[in-house]
Amino acid sequence: MRIVIALGGNALLKRGEPMTAEVQRRNIETAARAMAPIASEHQLVISHGNGPQVGLLALQGAAYKADEAYPLDVLGAETEGMIGYMIEQELGNLLPFEVPFATLLTMVEVDGNDPGFKDPTKFVGPVYEQAEADRIKAEKGWVFKLDGAKWRRVVPSPLPKRIFEIRPIRWLLDHGTVVICAGGGGIPTMYEPGKDRKLVGVEAVIDKDLCSELLARELEADLFVMATDADAVFISWGTPEAKAIHRASPEAISAHKFPAGSMGPKVDAACHFARTTGRTAAIGALADIAAIVRGEKGTLIRSDFQGMTWH
Repeated sequence: MRIVIALGGNALLKRGEPMTAEVQRRNIETAARAMAPIASEHQLVISHGNGPQVGLLALQGAAYKADEAYPLDVLGAETEGMIGYMIEQELGNLLPFEVPFATLLTMVEVDGNDPGFKDPTKFVGPVYEQAEADRIKAEKGWVFKLDGAKWRRVVPSPLPKRIFEIRPIRWLLDHGTVVICAGGGGIPTMYEPGKDRKLVGVEAVIDKDLCSELLARELEADLFVMATDADAVFISWGTPEAKAIHRASPEAISAHKFPAGSMGPKVDAACHFARTTGRTAAIGALADIAAIVRGEKGTLIRSDFQGMTWH
């Protein structure tokens, strides 16, 4: 099978953990152990989140004057290289030497008129207490919103329109390569208005799940997996009535509302992939990836499923 696995940013740097290279590498080593058996048996494409990482780089850049700080598209490219390098190395330590790897800096086109620019929603960086968030907002002009009980920076998140590197990604897959691409939703770019095909970077962060869904669709993946820190999609999460969904049709699961800042975009992406391709999308825990591929764990969404079943 051809499988696309989207690693959540929190799977690489968990909430509350120190944002250090050592902690990130330890988490990526755990992810690699989960993915190595899949790479041994299937064509594998890996995408990943970068919210904590790009936020950390933005904080480091804040030490410079405002006109010297690197924009978000450049920081996104930096995180693609950093995280891709670690994933390659940790997977390479587990798989045979002959297995080739490639990390691709992946530019993704967005629309400059996307409404996402008017209402920033994408969380990046660490969480803050309100007093600290207010101080940074006054100092740097950043926008903050509540992420759970804490405050976190939000940036524009326009929809992905096109993955520019899709042809080399296909070529690498056809030649047996494990490909890491579209990290952090890809590098947001657009054609500069009034210019003849001049690409420019955009100050934004594209949603990783929506971009990964586009990637999986354009690669005609057999299975699209979004690996997160939850075992499955739950109904009535956080209450005594919570139930984990095992299998669902897009129509059945879409009848329920999920948090916009966490599970909502994943369910939307999974439903869109299932509806448009007729293939399976899955949401579940990183450690359960092998069982998710076998259909035993996680939440599986497919158009020919009837209603919903439970774990």
